[in-house]
Amino acid sequence: MTRIILASKSPRRRELLELLKVPFEIIVSDIDEQIDHNNDLVKEIEKLSFQKANAVFKDHQDALVIGSDTIVKIGNTALGKPHSIEEAKKMLRDLSDKTHEVVTGVTILYKDQVETFSSIAKVNFYPLSEEEIDEYVSTNEPMDKAGAYAIQGDAAKFIRSIEGDYYTIVGLPIAELYHRLKHYL
Repeated sequence: MTRIILASKSPRRRELLELLKVPFEIIVSDIDEQIDHNNDLVKEIEKLSFQKANAVFKDHQDALVIGSDTIVKIGNTALGKPHSIEEAKKMLRDLSDKTHEVVTGVTILYKDQVETFSSIAKVNFYPLSEEEIDEYVSTNEPMDKAGAYAIQGDAAKFIRSIEGDYYTIVGLPIAELYHRLKHYL
């Protein structure tokens, strides 16, 4: 049986990988999660997923290691995790009544194989009032989420529509990952 390691501290990614019903362990990679906003954001998020996987793989080369990262982007502007309540509110104002993209990059490292891919989903928000934004931010839910919202949480009521893989938005495109993992397991 191939040993699988998820290189992520995200409880959402852990829950999603559990859907595959394969045993895995979690080893958190300790990398600087900075992206270069001057480069293509999809390539940057793929690079981060590789860095996360590789940081763990170098000490566990007997395992299959999965690294992943997610960003929210409007045009060529990335919205990461907010650093303050005011930043979270600004992000939600920016998303209000607009369509944005959520990009999740994934890397699989196993033996001498490297497989990196990304999944992109489009999310359209209803218009948000200042009261709705204040109320949502007061729940503290947005503070550790890219783009300052969790589609699977209280922000579900703000979503007009999505196009693409719902699980990409949550943080791991589980069906695509499953189909790519099949030939390793």
